[in-house]
Amino acid sequence: MPGAVRGPRTLYDKVFEDHIIDEQDGGTILLYIDRHLVHEVTSPQAFEGLKNAGRKVRRPDCTLATTDHNVPTTPRKNFKNVSQFVEEDDSRLQCETLEQNVKDFKLTYFGLGDKRQGIVHIIGPEQGFTLPGTTVVCGDSHTSTHGAFGALAFGIGTSEVEHVLATQTLLTRRSKNMRVQVDGELAPGVSSKDIILYVIGQIGTAGGTGHVIEFCGSAIRSLSMEARMSICNMSIEGGARAGMVAPDDITFKYLKGRPLAPKVDSAEWKKAVKYWESLRSDEGAKYDIDVFINAKDIVPTVSWGTSPQDVIPITGVVPGPDDFSDENKKRACVRSLEYMGLTAGTPMTDVVLDKVFIGSCTNARIEDLRTAAHIVKGQHVAPNLKRAMVVPGSGLVKKQAESEGLDEIFTDAGFEWREAGCSMCLGMNPDILSPGERCASTSNRNFEGRQGAGGRTHLMSPAMAAAAALKGKLADVRKLSDYEQALPNSKNPPQHIETPHVEDPESDADLDNILDLNENSQGNSVKTSAPSSSAGMPKFTQLKGIAAPLEQSNIDTDAIIPKQFLKTIKRAGLSKGLFHAWRWNPDGSVKEDFILNKEPYTKAKILVVTGPNFGCGSSREHAPWALLDFGITCILAPSFGDIFFNNTLKNGMLPQVIEDTAALQKIAEEAKAGREIEVDLEAQNVKDAKGHVLAEFKADEFRRNCLINGLDDIGLTMQKEEMITKFEGMRTEETPWLDGSGFLSRHRKGAVKVDAAPVPKTNRGEEVQEPLEW
Repeated sequence: MPGAVRGPRTLYDKVFEDHIIDEQDGGTILLYIDRHLVHEVTSPQAFEGLKNAGRKVRRPDCTLATTDHNVPTTPRKNFKNVSQFVEEDDSRLQCETLEQNVKDFKLTYFGLGDKRQGIVHIIGPEQGFTLPGTTVVCGDSHTSTHGAFGALAFGIGTSEVEHVLATQTLLTRRSKNMRVQVDGELAPGVSSKDIILYVIGQIGTAGGTGHVIEFCGSAIRSLSMEARMSICNMSIEGGARAGMVAPDDITFKYLKGRPLAPKVDSAEWKKAVKYWESLRSDEGAKYDIDVFINAKDIVPTVSWGTSPQDVIPITGVVPGPDDFSDENKKRACVRSLEYMGLTAGTPMTDVVLDKVFIGSCTNARIEDLRTAAHIVKGQHVAPNLKRAMVVPGSGLVKKQAESEGLDEIFTDAGFEWREAGCSMCLGMNPDILSPGERCASTSNRNFEGRQGAGGRTHLMSPAMAAAAALKGKLADVRKLSDYEQALPNSKNPPQHIETPHVEDPESDADLDNILDLNENSQGNSVKTSAPSSSAGMPKFTQLKGIAAPLEQSNIDTDAIIPKQFLKTIKRAGLSKGLFHAWRWNPDGSVKEDFILNKEPYTKAKILVVTGPNFGCGSSREHAPWALLDFGITCILAPSFGDIFFNNTLKNGMLPQVIEDTAALQKIAEEAKAGREIEVDLEAQNVKDAKGHVLAEFKADEFRRNCLINGLDDIGLTMQKEEMITKFEGMRTEETPWLDGSGFLSRHRKGAVKVDAAPVPKTNRGEEVQEPLEW
């Protein structure tokens, strides 16, 4: 909602401040959430918490659910229900549990039998659920995608999912402002994926920690909405809380006619656009960090290592340890080369591939598929490839691509044409790499084991992945003939966007049907003994015990607990998955040299991490759950990934930053010696076994009070009920289009089923140049 007149503000400042319900003296803020996306992996424990506490979902009209992470992408022609279709027991249980929960709480749901099902970060924008100036959350770190619309969008953990379901709010603090300005024209062959990989290579995976990045400049403004979404999607890989792009005419044209956006030319649409036009940073607004990039410096970029910051131009060679001056980076390079099976000095174009994957929430939209199809049209994938896959981001993207004949282009070229889902991006489903296999991927992460245990991932754009498929190795798309006509760039901006037709609900029966399959056809009733996160937490005052030292940087949540252990509807029993690839050999035997497998560290209560950015990556709250299950309740480190930091606090754990390098080293030496240390949250210091202070620290006062007194966030927030209700009343008056337009009727109790706009029909094989709108 438009705020009061004040000094120059950034885009982030405006959206954030317009959603503040309450701000305490210590800086803790109760923030209203406009849009909540839910999927099967990070929600079951949250819903169980609601049930255990007897709570309802506060705003069903502002909540949208789908299955995406671990669903099969095999043909659905004979699909009847989830129970029969999903073969893996744990995946099926998560999908069944979500379906039971959306029924129990009467939420709008796009299931596998619905043409609108797809990856959460693709269906939100294409349905118009994502709108400028909104706050958007999801239990998934790549929620930053939605920032392309000028929304403040960020990933949250499962405890926060429960908090939003119950209160439609979050307890948070202000982030800092970071500007990444890219000016100039992009050269042919360079895409938005190359921009963001280049940016991450410049700032590092922790460069944006504690910040929200605003992407701006002429190169950004020239991009389509789909390209902007790709950039914001990977903001989290640069450590940022979120990424944002100011909305403009390209944004408004994209939203016209979307089923859940205000109806075009209505009073609400006109009022909304007027507000949206105000969502740009003011002249003179201050940023904490500025990064200025000339577009001509960006070339097609690929990753070589096991972190998104490990990138290099396709024309380069594999780096070696001597190419880095920082000791942490030298060690990381050695480890990455060993894992990736690469030799320093090898030209990137000599790296031979096993598989190619085009898909994910980063690059599975119609624009991405069109680009790749144009490049492979009339050609065939290299004979050495074991597999090449194209996975549309939603059922509607798939339908549109098929109406244009893109599916035939891909299948004729030797690609598999799949159904919508996250697929090989994170390997939680049957689409995975085998150990040692190398993949060119349009996804967002190249962590160890991300696409399958022992799998090796190279990140790149759809154009580059298509070129790699034709060559059977990493390739420079610019070396292909006639490549320019297939690639959108600043010289070829998006054309006029047609307004689609949106069907109204046909009957009262449609209005009352929020599920795509009738209730009896689901055939499941799932129970769980997962504990509620809202029943209070154990108090954390002092903790004395063995501390295990970890001397690594950028330890990501995929390393803390791999994706195969996320297929659970419980919070407990995850200790076996903790640092799984580091603790266990492939045959299940113990790796004797890993610290947590040695005595006395098998009983460690504290982790001492000497490298920065612990817990970067995914929003999976399973990481702190696994640490807790092992017995670790405190982590000391120079810095943390933002989402992991919040997730630990939600579970009564203490993630404490120790900025003094010398002090942290003293603590690490005690840990290496196998001696106990004491972390005293009340005194805010760390002591050795004899009581000598090794380090002082300053904890956030609000969080410190919550931990010391065992207070849970939902209970605290419930005390603000009157303030939340008052805020919602103002919100309805000033931004009425946010009150569940298309989901729940404002003047009746029945739920509203939203019919997707029909996909424009074309003759098979006919090329459609204008960007698709639903």
